[in-house]
Amino acid sequence: MLASVLFFSLMNALAKLLMDRFPVTEVMFFRSLFALIPVCLSIHLGKGFAATLYTRHPWGHMGRSLIGLTTMVAMFWSFHLLPLGDAIALNFAAPLFLTALSVPLLGEKVGIHRWSAVLVGFAGVLIIVQPSGDVLNLGAIIALCGALTNALAMITIRQLSRTEPPDTIVFYFTLLTTVLLGLTLPFSWVTPDPLDWLLLVAIGLLGGCGQLMLTRAYSLAPAAVVAPLNYTSLLLAVGFGWLIWSEVPTVTMAIGAAVVMASGLYILHRETRRRAAASQTLPPGDGD
Repeated sequence: MLASVLFFSLMNALAKLLMDRFPVTEVMFFRSLFALIPVCLSIHLGKGFAATLYTRHPWGHMGRSLIGLTTMVAMFWSFHLLPLGDAIALNFAAPLFLTALSVPLLGEKVGIHRWSAVLVGFAGVLIIVQPSGDVLNLGAIIALCGALTNALAMITIRQLSRTEPPDTIVFYFTLLTTVLLGLTLPFSWVTPDPLDWLLLVAIGLLGGCGQLMLTRAYSLAPAAVVAPLNYTSLLLAVGFGWLIWSEVPTVTMAIGAAVVMASGLYILHRETRRRAAASQTLPPGDGD
């Protein structure tokens, strides 16, 4: 999950630079198109295309892709409609939705300690970005819809991972979103120059690697445990903001970051203790 956060943070920084000159859908298209390179390489080095592309759940992949595409559109759109701080704060409501949905949809048990830690983590996000009071508008609705669909995407990944390998999930998501976004290009095409092409290729490669890591993370651990690690992307965002746009972090930013990191670590601590206690109560050979 931490590797995924790094790749996606780099991708987002490049995308922010490119969206000043290119339509959102065009940037998203190349993010998906060139992401097929690391995805196909991972398949080739793994079980091969014949074994990986076979699936018993084509409609599950279609649903996951549509939800993921909706999340991507909502996230980038919210950055255009809202101040960046407001958009980030609202998009980071996803772990709250995810924690709630993981109980009825995945059957996972989330105790009061982890519920409280996630709420504290979201409070830390609000401290960092200091969203303005004027958020009840179209941009806020789009951002919250993106947070909800992001949580649903993680739920579908978790469900598909019970029978589908991570490479299979990532491949169909990347392929289907590329095709769907390609349909929009005739209506909003801007021709890239050589440097822009390099950045667009980099966005796709970073996105593909990040997606592989993300899918693998959710196949290895409960959603309510993995999701809070995404908060660490805020620290990377601060670093990129300082290096690229000369945005100097404030004391409030440092305090909020500390709260967010502490909440994520506490959730991992509680999960480790819970698993250790469960293993001790099982007879030998019955534990994971």
